[in-house]
Amino acid sequence: MPPRRRFGKRLFKSLLPIALVIVLAVVGALSFVVYCVSRPEKRPYVVTPESFSRISGRAVKVTDVTWTNADGRNARGWLLKGAEGAPAVVVVHRYGGDRSWLFNLGVKINDTTNYTILWPDLRGHGENPPISWTALGGREGNDLLDALKYLRSLKSENQRTLVGESIGVYGVELGAYSALKAARADDQIKVLVLDSITASPKELIATAISKCVGVENSFVHWFSQLGVRLYLMNSYDTTPACDLAKEIRNKRILLLSGAGAGRLRDTTATLQSCFDQSVTAETRTDLPLSGYDLPAVTGEQGEAYDRVVIDFFDRNLR
Repeated sequence: MPPRRRFGKRLFKSLLPIALVIVLAVVGALSFVVYCVSRPEKRPYVVTPESFSRISGRAVKVTDVTWTNADGRNARGWLLKGAEGAPAVVVVHRYGGDRSWLFNLGVKINDTTNYTILWPDLRGHGENPPISWTALGGREGNDLLDALKYLRSLKSENQRTLVGESIGVYGVELGAYSALKAARADDQIKVLVLDSITASPKELIATAISKCVGVENSFVHWFSQLGVRLYLMNSYDTTPACDLAKEIRNKRILLLSGAGAGRLRDTTATLQSCFDQSVTAETRTDLPLSGYDLPAVTGEQGEAYDRVVIDFFDRNLR
């Protein structure tokens, strides 16, 4: 063997372990990011029906319910029944949150309107979720449609259909995007309250990557986005919220946001121009707080925000 070829072979053998270490490091780092993004941090519920009853001194007949999604996976939520034949409102949390974050708002809606309230945990969210990963908007809209099927199956004490023909959805960020996605496919969703909606799941993924990685680097983000896409496969969807809005017809919509939502306030405000003329849309993006802040807000500001949401459902869904 010529000396040059022998040298090249020795060099290759000496560099191979280093290359393998680099590849393993890259794969490990990518796996960490994908795991971090697809499995948001789990926290104890902020409040439960039991703790709410102890703190408030009033009993609320909220039950823990489950149903099956179209893909065969289990889903869960809390249910507070309203009057027979009255509308229902589904309250959907943001990425990284859970059903307890909006529990107080849902109870207030029921108190004022006597509507049935459902708080679902989005897939991959809440304590010990039945589905361990989130699709970051790829499947959550369909999951919401399955939650509505469950609502329509409910019976009153008189064994008549509990929920009327009109349904409203309140959603924050990922929850708002999921509500918009579901509304284009379900005519019974008559009213939407969308708080700080993401422009697309791609932006939501980018924000989650930044939080997991802790650095702003275009190559790192591109590579991480690719990893998330490969992991989610058929569940990966980056349809812009504006494209979804263009398909919505004959609904009443309230767009909300505040300073605490950052750039989501701008994406929420621009969404109004995307709706068809058959849609009645109002925008309030000058609020002192948004749905992002609700778990940590008490007092007059929280009451003022809740009143805006409750009044809109009361006026338009009934």
